[in-house]
Amino acid sequence: MHTPPHRQIRAAHTDTTITVYQAYAPHLGIPAARDGRFPAAWKRERMTWIKPSFLWMMYRCGWAAKTDQETVLAVEITRAGFDRGLREACLSHYEAGVHADRAAWQESLRGAPARVQWDPERDLHLNPLPYRSLQLGLSGPASRAYADEWTVSIRDVTPLAREVHGLIRSGEDDAARALLPVETPYPSGPLAHLGA
Repeated sequence: MHTPPHRQIRAAHTDTTITVYQAYAPHLGIPAARDGRFPAAWKRERMTWIKPSFLWMMYRCGWAAKTDQETVLAVEITRAGFDRGLREACLSHYEAGVHADRAAWQESLRGAPARVQWDPERDLHLNPLPYRSLQLGLSGPASRAYADEWTVSIRDVTPLAREVHGLIRSGEDDAARALLPVETPYPSGPLAHLGA
């Protein structure tokens, strides 16, 4: 079986949009899905992390069982916005070969409205895989643009998360896998400034 590159963005995407995942407490998640936009109570000044990997989101929110992560949202955003986030992002940690030195990395991080972490991708049982998945953190103007300009639609996929998890617990891995969103390599182009 083909192993993806060590760092690669894989996502559900169209010619104009990409789907990312977030999990929230019901008082934020349910209105967001109902109205197709983030409510006023959603703090636009805070850093928000978006994840193109459904299974990484399941790992993070414990299949929608963790406190304040009981509502899982599939947020469809413009590729133009996502690409801007990537362009303006800095790695969340210093990496030799990507940054000239620690001071250069700290300077980049200070001025960046977005940051990137590459975390181990997860399998169906949420075990770590030997390749990485992207998390994109948005703050300040990028966070506001995400909420109010880039967002095309918001769906509540909590029922899907619970159905997939139920099938896995019943030993029906193939049926669970068949329900997963189809995530293919995202055509971001070179991301040398993000170590990919």
